[in-house]
Amino acid sequence: MEVKIGVQNAARELTIDVEESPEDVEKLVADAVSGEGVLNLKDVKGRRIIVPVAKLAYVELGHGTAGQVGFRS
Repeated sequence: MEVKIGVQNAARELTIDVEESPEDVEKLVADAVSGEGVLNLKDVKGRRIIVPVAKLAYVELGHGTAGQVGFRS
């Protein structure tokens, strides 16, 4: 599943693919925000993304576009 994270004062968003369900990611975000800590996600390649919730602008959950190559019209 694709997760887009907006960070305050950053021109670009972070886009990562995770193996968790949308419900699991939503719970991780809610727990991080309520605890005023950090949002900690692991992508499908094993990398960790850590964002302080004080700098979190938004989190968008989507399905992703696996396997797309080439031009689209």
